Amino acid sequence: MALDRMEQILAAELAGLNADGAAKGPELVIDAILPAAGKFGPRFSLAGEDGASYLRMNSNGYLGLAQRPEVIEAEEKAVRSFGAGPGAVRFIGGTWAPHVALEARLADFHSRPAAMVFSSAYAAVMGVLPPLITGETAVISDALNHNSIINAVRSAAPTEKRVYAHLDMDDLERNLAEAAANCRRAIIVTDGIFSMRGDHAPLAAIQELARIFDGEFAENVVLVVDDSHGVGAFGETGRGTEEFTGASADILLGTLGKAFGVNGGYVAASPVVTEYLREKSPFYIYSNPITPAEAAAASAAIDVVDSEAGRALLDHLRTMTARFEAGLLQLGLETIPGAHPVVPLMVRNTARTAALVKHLRDNHILATGLNYPVVPKGDEEIRFQICADHTPADIDQALVVLGAFAG
Repeated sequence: MALDRMEQILAAELAGLNADGAAKGPELVIDAILPAAGKFGPRFSLAGEDGASYLRMNSNGYLGLAQRPEVIEAEEKAVRSFGAGPGAVRFIGGTWAPHVALEARLADFHSRPAAMVFSSAYAAVMGVLPPLITGETAVISDALNHNSIINAVRSAAPTEKRVYAHLDMDDLERNLAEAAANCRRAIIVTDGIFSMRGDHAPLAAIQELARIFDGEFAENVVLVVDDSHGVGAFGETGRGTEEFTGASADILLGTLGKAFGVNGGYVAASPVVTEYLREKSPFYIYSNPITPAEAAAASAAIDVVDSEAGRALLDHLRTMTARFEAGLLQLGLETIPGAHPVVPLMVRNTARTAALVKHLRDNHILATGLNYPVVPKGDEEIRFQICADHTPADIDQALVVLGAFAG
């Protein structure tokens, strides 16, 4: 059946995105990884680029664990033992031993009594929040929370949906006080690391406000933190924003697909919460889990992070992040200083952002330009992501290229 009339509308919307500079455009196709050589880290080749190699500064794989031999070996061993896929959702086909082992490893890593794994971090957020949001709940969310949190709250039916100004504790306190008049339960939800800016939530202050107002709500104030960009890449031992701030969430959401280098999402919480979610979360019940081999690889990745080798990677990551931030400032460029390896270069103009991304690519550097509506108008930026497999020579190369554009 022809879709000509609908497709005309879709094509017009696409044309508008392109005209506004808001379209994401074609995706890059990486067809090979070239190993580190000399003083430079690994390079990546793109399909159709005739052998050109690129420095990748747009990866969430902050520790380079996707290429770590012990992680690859764990996945290869498990796929030969358990096959290439899980075969069914867990409540129908049963779970696999690597999933159970991974959940226990995650609970131990986060000093929680229980954890459960989802097919992705997005699925974890969508699968955790709505089942915990009742018709007598106030959801209070940071203004710059990730799209997954926004959509999870939209899909639920709380009594009140409230948004507090980014990192503004006075505004959070005001919203809690007002919500107490009408709601039995409050859920404060925040990113740990805000992925577009690299800044972090002040969890100690949020935790204290939750404690102060807890008695005002018959069903508690619940602090939910999505630390997908923090876990594995932030904190002295890679335990994320909780470790960095010395605070803890009631319910912690994370990913296996960023610093841990594999795939999947998870929640770490109490046994009652995780058991409830296994019974009530459609994104867990009705969706296949990650493969058993991915689960085994993720456990191996956690073991690397939780070792002397992992701490060495984290130390190097912090050093390279500081080197890049200092270089941006020396060039007179604007960034948002912080300890996390997301380092934003604030351009604040859509056309200039696009031109700078092209300049970088022309000089064999891959970085992501972020324009409205991904970020607010006036906050257009290039998000650089530092990784532990970057070397000082890599960082300096990127700064030289940026200096040529800025100059």
